Amino acid sequence: MLRVGLTGGIGAGKSAVARRLAQRGAVIIDADVLSREVVARGTEGLTEIVAAFGPGVVTAEGDLDRPALAAEVFGDDAARRTLEKIIHPRVRARTAALIREAPAEAIVVNDVPLLVETGLAPSYHLVVVVEADRDQRIRRLVKTRGMTAEQAEARIAAQAADTDRRRAADVVLTNDGTLDDLHARVDKLYKLRLKPYEENLRTGCSARADRRLHIAEADPTWPDQAARLIARIEHALPAGNKVSHIGSTAVPGLPAKDIIDLMLAVRTLDEADALADPLGAAGFPRRSGEWYDNARGLPGQTWPKRLHGGADPGRTVNLHVRVTGSPGWRFALLMRDHLRAVPEARDGYAAAKERWAAEHQDRYTYGDAKEPWFDEEAVAADDWAEATGWQPSP
Repeated sequence: MLRVGLTGGIGAGKSAVARRLAQRGAVIIDADVLSREVVARGTEGLTEIVAAFGPGVVTAEGDLDRPALAAEVFGDDAARRTLEKIIHPRVRARTAALIREAPAEAIVVNDVPLLVETGLAPSYHLVVVVEADRDQRIRRLVKTRGMTAEQAEARIAAQAADTDRRRAADVVLTNDGTLDDLHARVDKLYKLRLKPYEENLRTGCSARADRRLHIAEADPTWPDQAARLIARIEHALPAGNKVSHIGSTAVPGLPAKDIIDLMLAVRTLDEADALADPLGAAGFPRRSGEWYDNARGLPGQTWPKRLHGGADPGRTVNLHVRVTGSPGWRFALLMRDHLRAVPEARDGYAAAKERWAAEHQDRYTYGDAKEPWFDEEAVAADDWAEATGWQPSP
């Protein structure tokens, strides 16, 4: 199944998105609803809250007095952390149980207000953030929740900043227009990204990549995109597995194909094969066939590797799984660091890319055309490494 994390600041319209996704067929797990269930009358959760905050947070009927509890924890970080230690583990356990009960082909959307604040983003295949103009959010909270403008501003300020949520977001849904506008954006997301993502994930297929060549201007968000993917991969694997951002999108200012290249370092290819299933479950299925690196400096020789793609049709990914210390592993890190450190090398590569792109319309023939340049880069990068004392580092 596809697991989607849905979040957004208070008043942004996250609940409206969840309702629309449910209408399209998604299974919605609402963390707010679960957080109420786990501290309902008679639960162990409520007993712990009373022990921590006193009987004043319970109504005469024996229910949790939410306004009273909010007054206890608002603005008090220690009290808030105490409350979170009571509620969050119970919500996570209940969420896991509901996910296990969902059909294998389901798109499960976990509606989590504090997804970013609690560091949960890497546990999902995709994170969707709903965003709206701050003033509009304040107006909505005043109108729909009876807050004063000052109360609304305080609630917004207590949550993660929009920039932090965007950094965690694979998709940002802007909700500054009408409800029909929002529904249209949600419908497009569901049809063009979530449904095919779920199918690719279930069948173990990478999303189809266009063979046609397109070199994009350097995108300053590429490193953040790579960081999200890396966090997702490392979350899915046993502790100690390290993933690096490599290739042209890892070099600031360098034009590139809009493909994020990543590298997982392993001790042996048997270890790489053992990681294939968890990688596939995380959304990075193994590509069929035999894959090799050119062993730079060893003419005519190659070095085997494994290659995984991405099941997400909205983000093309190549995940190279290479043995630590192999020629391909070393060259990937060395080339990236050399191009980052030497502007002349980066600019020369950019100019060469422009020439090759003019001569080739296909990504694969373009790739073949680069091989002689890579051979020259290997020599220049080796000289630079020797002169600077460079050592490989993720």
